[in-house]
Amino acid sequence: MLEQPAFGRRLRQLRQQQGLTQASLTGPRMSAAYVSRLEAGSRPPTPQSVVLLAAKLNVPVSVFDEVEASGLSDILVTTAALWESAAKDELRRQLEQALETDTEADPSLRWQAYAQLAKLLCEEGHRQEEYDTLRRLVRVSEELGHPVLLVHARLRLARCQRSLGRIDEARATAREGLALAQEVGLGADDVARLRILLVSTAAELGDLAEAKRLSDEICASLDGRTGSLAAEAWWAAATVTTRIGDHKRAGLLLDKALSAVSSREDLSLWVRLRLAAAALTLQAAPPRLDAVERYLAEVRPALDLVGTPPNQQEYTFLAAQLRYAQGDLTEARSFCDTIEEDPLLLGYRDQIRYRMLRAQIRIAEGDATAITDLTELAEQAQEAEMIDLAAEVWRAAAQAHASRPAEHRTPSTAEGA
Repeated sequence: MLEQPAFGRRLRQLRQQQGLTQASLTGPRMSAAYVSRLEAGSRPPTPQSVVLLAAKLNVPVSVFDEVEASGLSDILVTTAALWESAAKDELRRQLEQALETDTEADPSLRWQAYAQLAKLLCEEGHRQEEYDTLRRLVRVSEELGHPVLLVHARLRLARCQRSLGRIDEARATAREGLALAQEVGLGADDVARLRILLVSTAAELGDLAEAKRLSDEICASLDGRTGSLAAEAWWAAATVTTRIGDHKRAGLLLDKALSAVSSREDLSLWVRLRLAAAALTLQAAPPRLDAVERYLAEVRPALDLVGTPPNQQEYTFLAAQLRYAQGDLTEARSFCDTIEEDPLLLGYRDQIRYRMLRAQIRIAEGDATAITDLTELAEQAQEAEMIDLAAEVWRAAAQAHASRPAEHRTPSTAEGA
């Protein structure tokens, strides 16, 4: 017999196929409230209730042993109803199965299904699968020809491309979306979000002058606004200013981003902002470790409520960086070991920086062979055209090489970085 929530979805499917209401299934020891809870997945079915339901539906008990493929419309309703549940893997499987089998579904339903599937994949940190799904979302958007959907799909694809380290692709996709948004006269917020994305891609590619110009224009247009868009704009500005090296101004911009959204308005964004604040503060010269400690303490309780697996891993990585900066190699290594217990869900930039941290810990513990790992990481970042990131890793490699006793040094590309 199926377990919940799959049993509830199967029960609702069988009932709806026969045009019955929940009240139609009631009887002795079977109230409407109980049927409702079964369909919602909040109560496990008993063997006795399964027999009673099968009799009411005039079907064999065995129909509750397997899931029958459902149409997209049914799956989308189920996804909306159970989004806050813990059964995200099951929801994803149902969406994937319905998209594969219900090939004749209306394009608008397929668009919604791909959008929901991409969101699930993003929350679980499955970025390559999210990328493939968003490419399909773009194709369905083009099939529908609706400007808003076309722009929205490109915005999400560009964000995913940036997270995967495909920065040139992200910039090209964002530019396509921006040109379309301006051509059809979409709202200022849509245009602003695409321009914020262009700020981040320019910064990743080392074009800090262009990133700052765009960022200054966006921030000047906010005119005292608060909310998610303002928070994202100030966040991007703080990131660019940090990479320029103006850490005092970056701190002021970061404060504006943090104050633009309260935890009551958008707890998920509130969490992401504080994780970002901790990351940027660690990059300050010198890093303000007390502030990093405060940001992580603030965000810890909220992670248990709304934190996604990537959020949780980012928190652990930040804690490892903090302990390393404090000179506590044992704790830093312990946090890194915790990350190793699961697949790596960090974005591309943080994956490089995480591997850099692991190498730095090994070097601090006396393993000079890890300098080679730093050199390879720097070359990898260069190949991705992430100039700022490559320079950060080269500096770490040069510092590690310089700290070795002179008799153990060998010529290294790090020395010329």
